[in-house]
Amino acid sequence: MTQAGTGDAAAIAALLARFLPGLERHLAQHAGPLIRRHESPQDLAQSVCREVLERLRDERLEYRGAAAFEQWLYQAALHKLQNRHRFWRAERRDALRQASPDPVSSSVDPVADLAKTQPTPSQEASRREASAQVAAAMQQLPERDRQVVQWCHFEKREHAEVAALLGITPSHSRVLLARALARLAVLATGGK
Repeated sequence: MTQAGTGDAAAIAALLARFLPGLERHLAQHAGPLIRRHESPQDLAQSVCREVLERLRDERLEYRGAAAFEQWLYQAALHKLQNRHRFWRAERRDALRQASPDPVSSSVDPVADLAKTQPTPSQEASRREASAQVAAAMQQLPERDRQVVQWCHFEKREHAEVAALLGITPSHSRVLLARALARLAVLATGGK
């Protein structure tokens, strides 16, 4: 595993795959109810792995052994949980601000209630624009990455099924998805 310290992507991916099950348990244990209501430990772990891979693309990893790497990875996971908690709290505050001040009127007019839940034209335009950017970025991905993202993210297939289709292990499927999502994010944002 000392190759991980030289920036060897395969060695880093192998490390991430090795610690992925423990990382998912760590995230499940430390995520509060607000985060658990919106995100699964598996999604959070994939996001942490993607961010680690992106970070290590620009920085050099000083590999000091498996225990030190695991501790560093778990610290990155806790940082991720803090950010997600802030995000979901902000979303909740925003949703509370948009709530109807008059609860009686919301029960009288179901059509008005439905209209309140619909996106505004600008929100819909932003969603369409983001969707078009992701679709264009998907076309730029290598075929294998595109398949993994399609199967796991859009079709919601289990990693065991994707692994069987590709002839790999489920943990390798998770790593492939994390890498593909990282590439997709870079392509969709124009490298920002």
